[in-house]
Amino acid sequence: MYHIAVWIISFLAIAGVIIRPFKVSEAIWAVAGAVLLIVSGLILPSEGLTGIIKGTDVYLFLTGMMLLAETAREEKLFDWLAAHATKLAKGNPDSLFLLIYLVGIVVTVFLSNDATAVVLTPAVAASVKAAKVEKPLPYLLICAFIANAASFVLPISNPANLVIYGSHMPPLLQWLPKYILPSIFAITVTYLMLRFTQRNVLKQKIERNIPVPALSEGGRTAILGIVATAIILLVASAFNVQLGMPTAITGILTSAIVIIRAKKNPWVVIKGVSWSVIPLVAGLFIIVEALNKTGLIKTLTTMLHQSAAHSVTGATWGSGFVIAFASNLMNNLPVGLIAGNTVQAGHVPEIVKSAILIGVDLGPNLSITGSLATILWLVALRREGQYVSAWSFLKLGFLVMIPALLAAILSLWL
Repeated sequence: MYHIAVWIISFLAIAGVIIRPFKVSEAIWAVAGAVLLIVSGLILPSEGLTGIIKGTDVYLFLTGMMLLAETAREEKLFDWLAAHATKLAKGNPDSLFLLIYLVGIVVTVFLSNDATAVVLTPAVAASVKAAKVEKPLPYLLICAFIANAASFVLPISNPANLVIYGSHMPPLLQWLPKYILPSIFAITVTYLMLRFTQRNVLKQKIERNIPVPALSEGGRTAILGIVATAIILLVASAFNVQLGMPTAITGILTSAIVIIRAKKNPWVVIKGVSWSVIPLVAGLFIIVEALNKTGLIKTLTTMLHQSAAHSVTGATWGSGFVIAFASNLMNNLPVGLIAGNTVQAGHVPEIVKSAILIGVDLGPNLSITGSLATILWLVALRREGQYVSAWSFLKLGFLVMIPALLAAILSLWL
């Protein structure tokens, strides 16, 4: 009965995060589930606290990245980048599509996939509006798909990477040889499939003369802050230092410098940050801690070891695809937490671990509920007056994600 109660509460909480009944924030459902588990005595307060503490590095990472991204957004940095991309297209829809895709890669790699969804989407919407694009959706879809496809280029590209590896994050010089080729395959195949599926819509004409907004002093400072953050995180990753604290420090410092120099009210930046993401993640950590008590992690670890002992190749393909599809059923953050606990619980072949991470990061491109980044993209999209149904995204996601996942996992043997 204990196990059944934990599973029911956990399932309902995660379902609330994905479906958002009554349009209640995702964080409310996660926190409500976590609180209910503690109040009902299914998990001790000390165990809940242990779960929260496990996410410390992720909270710090998200805080730094969100402050940095919001500062850049407030200073119109992303509008400036998107406008330049639109102007460089010179009226060619294919060029504009490629340039926005390249900007999306850069933002995802160095600022995380959530930043791409939250910040780049309105910037692209503004740019295609200025370019008088009749059907802007193909360009906006880029923000959703590249946010996940480029999210394992670096450890900092996706908070899920921190969750899966935890304190065992590979140094940068080990990460790059392991994930650079799968990333190239994922990014390239995603582009080709997305471009192919949107080929008819991209025949529309676009405006050549695009006004490029002037970049403020704060915008230039934000660029320096982003570059400094990238360098610091690359160095930290190279020396196997946890990424949360360096990210938080650089994000806070950059925001503070921009605010002071521009003589702005700090509240302008602070209120723009999606702080609800922090309790959302904390709630999910507590839920996973409760699931761990049911023996779930132990069972999954045993199954993974048995599968790898029988066939490493089979375990690699199986775990990658199972995790990818599970991420769309449960959202990749709780799936990543469970997968991370499973991987860290015992020795798993590196190639299997890589396939699991690729499944968690790339798998969410199948549906609108696959990742927090995609959910945030959907919210940003609706603010721009654009709507994508779950079914239409699923049909497109199937055509785009499956080939990219096949190519990325296959490249692990190259």
